[in-house]
Amino acid sequence: MDYFETLKQLCLAPGPSGFEGRAVETAQALLAPLVDEIKTDRLGSVIGVRRCGKPGAKKILLDAHLDEVGLIVTGHQDGFLRFRTLGGIDPRILCDRELTVLSEPPLLGVVAVKPPHIMKEGEADKALPIDSLYIDVGLTQEQAQRLAPVGTPIVYREDVFRLQNGCIAGKSLDDRSCFAILLRTLELLEGEELDVDVAVLGSCFEETSGDGALAATFAQNPDCAIAVDVTFAETHDGEKDVGFSLGGGPAVGIGPNCARWMVELLKRCCREEEIPFRAEVMAGETGTNGWGMQVVREGIPVALVSLPLRYMHTPLEVISQQDAEQCAALLAAFIRRVGKEEALCWRN
Repeated sequence: MDYFETLKQLCLAPGPSGFEGRAVETAQALLAPLVDEIKTDRLGSVIGVRRCGKPGAKKILLDAHLDEVGLIVTGHQDGFLRFRTLGGIDPRILCDRELTVLSEPPLLGVVAVKPPHIMKEGEADKALPIDSLYIDVGLTQEQAQRLAPVGTPIVYREDVFRLQNGCIAGKSLDDRSCFAILLRTLELLEGEELDVDVAVLGSCFEETSGDGALAATFAQNPDCAIAVDVTFAETHDGEKDVGFSLGGGPAVGIGPNCARWMVELLKRCCREEEIPFRAEVMAGETGTNGWGMQVVREGIPVALVSLPLRYMHTPLEVISQQDAEQCAALLAAFIRRVGKEEALCWRN
């Protein structure tokens, strides 16, 4: 598969938290050829299962969420749209931002901003709170209420494109880049005899509640699970001890949310396959679906594999395609080994 083109398809399908339908349809079409069965559950998450065909085989679940951060219309004023956020968004990035209002048909809009010429002294130095911002869609009050009613979701209007040295920039790379990694993982395992069933989950609601992953994990009842999500990459203005460099491989979570046997097997896979990786110490809540998945039913052993990403939750995030390929290689190596080493696995 062409990772960049697959990622572009996923990212350009709108799917803010709670309104993931278009993104789920795209993910389902891409996942279907790689699995034996596929469905969309009652909450809207997509689940595909590749069966190994062996009686009593254990099951591993791989999760990457399909929702993106976004906005939602809460009211209208003089034709402008009032809104709130779906997920964590820094209001500083919104002024003059191009948006797509997911009405029928979609509308283009821009977040209204006062020109610097008419600002009062000191006004330009202050970030405006969300409740002081409006979206201009070029409509009258009556048109706005009819065409973009309260409850209409909104997403960033951005593209996906290549940067230098194998980097990719685009909207909703959190976490569509990781769902593309899961597709690549299945592709790497195509035609191989496995000892475990592999369930791939594209979950809903991660940015607001994580409930999509909880419901799907309960239904699938896997023997272990890996949450695949983004983590912070280094930036020129960030703290030096926060974030990982792009191009240095995946991050493997270590902490109370991560089953120790899974962490050790992931690290051994990296050593044996010569995959560079970084240990990511996660002393408590990980901010991923893995946190809730761990306590589904009687408890599910969970591991976290993370893709470093710059500018999280902004309109244009940045990843390294090399890191993505190495994440897929690591997941494939883990799946190949985990069913063969039952004496060492399936316990914390």
